[in-house]
Amino acid sequence: MAPIFQQGSEWNLLAALFIGIAFGFVLERAGFSTSRKLAGVFYGYDFTVLKVFFTAAFTAAMGLLYLNYFGVFNYELVWMPTTYVVPTLVGGAIMGVGFIMGGFCPGTSMCGIATGKIDALAFVGGIAIGVFFYGVSYEWLWEDFRLTTNIGKKTMSEVLGISPGIAVLIFIIFGLFVFWLVDKVKKEYNIKDVEY
Repeated sequence: MAPIFQQGSEWNLLAALFIGIAFGFVLERAGFSTSRKLAGVFYGYDFTVLKVFFTAAFTAAMGLLYLNYFGVFNYELVWMPTTYVVPTLVGGAIMGVGFIMGGFCPGTSMCGIATGKIDALAFVGGIAIGVFFYGVSYEWLWEDFRLTTNIGKKTMSEVLGISPGIAVLIFIIFGLFVFWLVDKVKKEYNIKDVEY
């Protein structure tokens, strides 16, 4: 994300604090601080999280695309990490298993702690143990693996060899297909929205 104020300004930290508070408030109001709502995606009884995050991704992708087009935003000024394909897939799988087992992601677990949920506290404890294990075992277990399959700093449009606009369009079409599929599954199996 580009800085709101001039790069290096301490005002950016204050802006980040207020954005974080607003984000946490929205997560809580949407019910994302409960593990049942998040786990519902994986168990097939609640698809709210899927729809909300796809909608957020659509909005961000289209917003950045248009802001870049009108010269308000510049892709080149945004830091992007190097992509290591296999380590990213392994890390994503580990996080996905943790997400399914615990019903939280790192952000929603913090929101759960803020509202007094014990399962969220246990989840964050698990994150801390995992981070500690990764840190102490990094040099002899993970360092060489982490640097494998380096493809550089690539966006999906660069990997696919298409323009950013076409990549965003394909992403939105895929997301709308997922929305349609989820609604079809809900109707087919008579899945009702759950109140928590």
